[in-house]
Amino acid sequence: MLKNTEKNMDTIVNLCKHRGFIFPGSEIYGGLANTWDYGPLGARLKNNVKDTWRKRFIQERPNSYEVDADILMNPRVWEASGHVASFSDPLLDCKECKMRHRADNLIDDFDPDAHADGMTKEEMFEYIKAHSIPCPNCGKHNFTDIREFNLMFQTFRGVTNDSKSIIYLRPENAQGEYVNFLNVQRTMRAKLPFSIGQIGKAFRNEITPGNFTFRTIEFEQMEFQTFCKEGDDSDLYDYFKEYGMKYYTDLGIDPSHLRYHDHEKLAHYAKAACDIEFLFPFGWGEINGTHNRTNFDLTRHQEYSGTKQEYLDPDTNEKFIPYIIESTYGLDRTVLALICDAYDEEKISDSDETRVVLHLSPAIAPYKAAVLPLSKKLSENAVKLHEQLSKAFMTDYDAAGSIGKRYRRQDEIGTPFCITYDFDSLEDGCVTVRDRDTMDQERVNTENLINYIESKIKF
Repeated sequence: MLKNTEKNMDTIVNLCKHRGFIFPGSEIYGGLANTWDYGPLGARLKNNVKDTWRKRFIQERPNSYEVDADILMNPRVWEASGHVASFSDPLLDCKECKMRHRADNLIDDFDPDAHADGMTKEEMFEYIKAHSIPCPNCGKHNFTDIREFNLMFQTFRGVTNDSKSIIYLRPENAQGEYVNFLNVQRTMRAKLPFSIGQIGKAFRNEITPGNFTFRTIEFEQMEFQTFCKEGDDSDLYDYFKEYGMKYYTDLGIDPSHLRYHDHEKLAHYAKAACDIEFLFPFGWGEINGTHNRTNFDLTRHQEYSGTKQEYLDPDTNEKFIPYIIESTYGLDRTVLALICDAYDEEKISDSDETRVVLHLSPAIAPYKAAVLPLSKKLSENAVKLHEQLSKAFMTDYDAAGSIGKRYRRQDEIGTPFCITYDFDSLEDGCVTVRDRDTMDQERVNTENLINYIESKIKF
């Protein structure tokens, strides 16, 4: 089995493009840098991951509620959150080749243990200077001073483009949960601790995105905010760190490819912060962040909106502004991590053949099964079986080429079960079910087929 560090990112990108997972955005027009469109299999994989998150974080958790807040919000929201004043990238230009770079990326690429995310602008510039970090494009060391570049996309509401009509595309989902704290608490009669979750798009005008879908200007987040009383926050923070790690391993990610990264330097509002990182072919990268945000966010929204954000404890009649434990999951990064972890090239025993296979968890695989008639003469009955299975789960149908080639095509897109309808099926009412990972085959009666497969794709 290939180790993640042995996998080539270009190979992953090519697989995604040629097998219908992810396409370059606006490709027929030459594309738009770092935008990507999810194809038929990628969209299905992405939605399957969303379904597992909703099941784990909303359906199975008591006092957890989902919202779907608008992307466009009152601009005062972003003043309260601090994004208008301080949400920016530290940028510097190479004076030789004129390429623009993020200072923290230059440092992290030079030394991943330097933790540039905890440095000030001045500390980053001194580090780059002291270590003579070269420009990745031309190799020279001749940079401008670091400047701050605001990451929010802005647009205008109405027909006049002036400062009074500026609104922003949200750079994160979390504020939609915070401004609805009172609404959810009141309508759901929720008692602390309770949680608000949301899946949605966010936008960041990053100057140096890259590494396929790892860092893009448009992305999707699965956010989960737990509101609690001060004193309960530390235990909940530790709990959600472990809860997030278990979610990823339950999705099928190898635990040795996951690690915690505790933040040493914290944002001014944070009491604790930790990332879950995944070992991509290009190195370790964040796919989750869990943060103890204290009562900073609700306090700021109370200050800027003039609306009390207090919770009345029904047991003590005490009023207070709750603390928030945030656990946020990058959906696009999670999907990329799952594809990278699942990709393998296997030598087939007693053969010189190598098969490409995606060992995706059956719960998230785009197709749960594929119906393969052994002969075109069997197509009529095989099509009926496909139609029957499609009422229960996503099922592919493939009648082109040899049965071996059809197996390989399904292996490459991660289909966990191939169902061969053969001439014996006409007599005994059974089909041959082949397991993607073991390549073992089993005869199963078609009357039990749906139950058989559903028992194996549960999450």
